[in-house]
Amino acid sequence: MKKQLGRLGEEIAVRYLEKEGYKILARNYRNRYGELDVICIKKEVLVFVEVKTRRSNRYGSAEEAVTPKKIEHIKKVSLHYLADCHFKYKEIRFDVVSILMLEPDYRLNHIKAAF
Repeated sequence: MKKQLGRLGEEIAVRYLEKEGYKILARNYRNRYGELDVICIKKEVLVFVEVKTRRSNRYGSAEEAVTPKKIEHIKKVSLHYLADCHFKYKEIRFDVVSILMLEPDYRLNHIKAAF
């Protein structure tokens, strides 16, 4: 159930990012250090996107789930991606896309340069 919600959130996030002009380079990128939800590029800015999806704010907002430990993990995985990166970029950025599912709709929040 949780994985299904996460996949749905990632689908919504990717559609949103594409609509906003981002080119998706990778989804669920994995290396030995972990996983990055979405890697995309827009105007020579390489963006690593963490997607968080929730059904309610009962246990805190989706944004609050991006803890300092999670941030360090994302940075470590992204460094290894950058070592193998073959795309031209001028800068990198870390974004968070949070999605609150509200049947039958949802609320999306895109935090650019979240950390």
